[in-house]
Amino acid sequence: MLKRHFLAGALLCCVGAPRAAPLPAFDCGDIAVAFYEHGALYYRDGNGQWAGIDKDIVDELGKRLGCRFHASVDSRVRIWTNLKGGTLPMSVSGIATPERLQFARFLPYFTSRNYVLLQKNSKPAVHDLASFLAEPGYKVAVIKSFKHGPTYDAWLAQLRKEGRVYETADYGSLIRLFKLGRVQAVLALNTSLAPLSRQRDLADGVRILDWAPKDVIVGGLVLSRQLIPEATAEQFAQAIHAMREDGTLRAIYSRHVGAELAAGMFNF
Repeated sequence: MLKRHFLAGALLCCVGAPRAAPLPAFDCGDIAVAFYEHGALYYRDGNGQWAGIDKDIVDELGKRLGCRFHASVDSRVRIWTNLKGGTLPMSVSGIATPERLQFARFLPYFTSRNYVLLQKNSKPAVHDLASFLAEPGYKVAVIKSFKHGPTYDAWLAQLRKEGRVYETADYGSLIRLFKLGRVQAVLALNTSLAPLSRQRDLADGVRILDWAPKDVIVGGLVLSRQLIPEATAEQFAQAIHAMREDGTLRAIYSRHVGAELAAGMFNF
């Protein structure tokens, strides 16, 4: 689990009693926001339109605060580079780290967990992190710049020393490597499991394993300290709190991952 003192530095307001009245009108102007494709967080629907939890969160903020968001889609590596360089005001579903807190504020709106997707034809003896490490020919793929929680990040650090980690630019590339059998495992958030299960060429050949049950990933809005005024960030934080209290967040989660998974996404 991310250390609470990191989250304390990221949060701009604490969760308290429900607000007695709706937020006052607030025009935060035009803000560029970069999304990245990843499971139920951001994806193309059956009509080819962008959809997902992240999109619905941002759309709702626009309605409540009068913000005019200008969306783009980019790789996570470029997004973090631009945030750090002060050329991008905002992104979504980011994970706070001490380094990132130096240039961005984080406003949590969901929790998630990573699971291991293992090739079904892998050796039966591979049943946990240690036994995967013990197979020198086994490799794993991850998206470059992603944080996966303390347990998986320590495991990946060991694998990187042995040259057994593929770094991909995006989620699509990650899944393609797995389907082609170039790697024996990938890591996926639980918000990605439902979309993956609908891919018939993948679902029948994968084992979904929980090798770090105590790790929790906290994702939130990422706001540039350089480009987003603190007063604006405070308004965002109050709006997210209101969305949690009035059931909007639960409705958004349920729409994309179902009610059962949605119920466990509030531990922030």
